[in-house]
Amino acid sequence: MTQKGGPGGPIEHGFPHLATVRASITALFRRLSADGIRAYDTSFAPSDAAFGAADDLHLGAQRVASAMVRALRLPDARMVVAFRPMEQAATVELAAGPEYFVEVSDRFRTHRRDLAAALSHEVTHVLLHRLDLCFPGTENEILTDTAAVYLGAGWLLLDAYREDALTHQKFGYLTPEEFGYVLAKRAALLGEDPSAWFTSPQAYEAYVRGRALAERDHRRPPLAAAGPLARRRYAKARRTGPTPAGGSAYRFEHEGSGPGLRVSFPCPVCGQRLRLPVRGRLRARCGLCRTVLDCDT
Repeated sequence: MTQKGGPGGPIEHGFPHLATVRASITALFRRLSADGIRAYDTSFAPSDAAFGAADDLHLGAQRVASAMVRALRLPDARMVVAFRPMEQAATVELAAGPEYFVEVSDRFRTHRRDLAAALSHEVTHVLLHRLDLCFPGTENEILTDTAAVYLGAGWLLLDAYREDALTHQKFGYLTPEEFGYVLAKRAALLGEDPSAWFTSPQAYEAYVRGRALAERDHRRPPLAAAGPLARRRYAKARRTGPTPAGGSAYRFEHEGSGPGLRVSFPCPVCGQRLRLPVRGRLRARCGLCRTVLDCDT
C-alpha cells in the first residue's frame, strides 16, 4: 500500500478514479451477493484500532491484526505482523493460507494510531485473494481500497489522512474525497453514521465532500428524486432518440423492433445497469442489490 507523508508532496484530491470505484462496488455485489454485502453490517470498532505507546509492540500489533481479520470475516486466517524499514506503508504475502505475513513500515513502531489503517488494506488483499476477485494493474489497488471501506474496515484509511502546515499524510490509492464517497455509499446502504469516528478534521471534511457526490447519485434521472434542471436535460435527451445522452449516465435505445424506447442507467446503490421502458412513473427493483427505486422515465 502506498503512503504519502512528511511536510512536502502534494496529495491528490477530487474524483479521478470514480469509474473504477463504481466498478469495484458492482464487482463486490456480483461476487458476494446482496446478502453477502449486508453481512458486513458492523464496521471496525475504533476501540479495536486503539494501540497505545504502553502496549507491547508485537502483541499489540497481533491484537489489532486479529480484530481486522474478524471484521473482514476471515476467521481461519492468521496474520503475522513484522516491522522493517520500507518506503511503503505495508505489504502482504499472498499465499494459500491460513497464515499470511504482513510487513509494515518501521514508522508504525511509534506512529501506532495508524497501524489499523495500514492493516485494513492488507487484510482486504487477503480477502479478495480468497474470493478470486481482482482487477488489472493499479486498478486492483483501487478495488482493494474500495472493498476495505465498503466492507466496514477502510474508514480508518480515510481517518489517517491529515493535511496541514506540518503534515501531509495519506494512505492508499483513493483520494480523500473518493474514500468519503465509498464510505457514504456504505453508510446509506446500512444506515450508519460514521461522522463520530473521525479523529482527523480533514478526513471528516473529505467525507462530507464525498457524501455530497454519493447523494447526487440518488438524484440523477430517470430517478424520480432528480431536480428540475436534470429532468429538463433528461427530457431533451429523450426527444433526440436512442443515442447516448452526451456524457450522462443514462442512455436510450429502441425497445426491440418497435417504436418504443428503453432507458438504461446505473443503479445508484450497486452500479448495475438497469433497463426500463420509457413510460412515465414506475418502480424498479435492481436484480443485483435488490434496491427498489422510484423512477420517472
